[in-house]
Amino acid sequence: MNESSQNRLEYKKIAIVENAIEAQLVSSVLQERDIPHEILSFQDTAFDGLYQTQKGWGKIMAPASYKNEILEIVSDLRKEAPMPSGEPE
Repeated sequence: MNESSQNRLEYKKIAIVENAIEAQLVSSVLQERDIPHEILSFQDTAFDGLYQTQKGWGKIMAPASYKNEILEIVSDLRKEAPMPSGEPE
């Protein structure tokens, strides 16, 4: 087993992402900060997206040592996201 495979075995679920745009934003910030991660979608064509409506769009996997930093990034991005039109601020 190579080092890359061994490191991925140490990845834990850190957070749930709500949609593909949030996944791309989070991934971009994590890459900028050199935080190892993988974002996995819950999309399953056999079940026509059933799990995404129940569990969220996907999950962020990363070493547990980065958990607090990643959760802070996700929280900050969600705070900065514009509210959908028609909803009070």
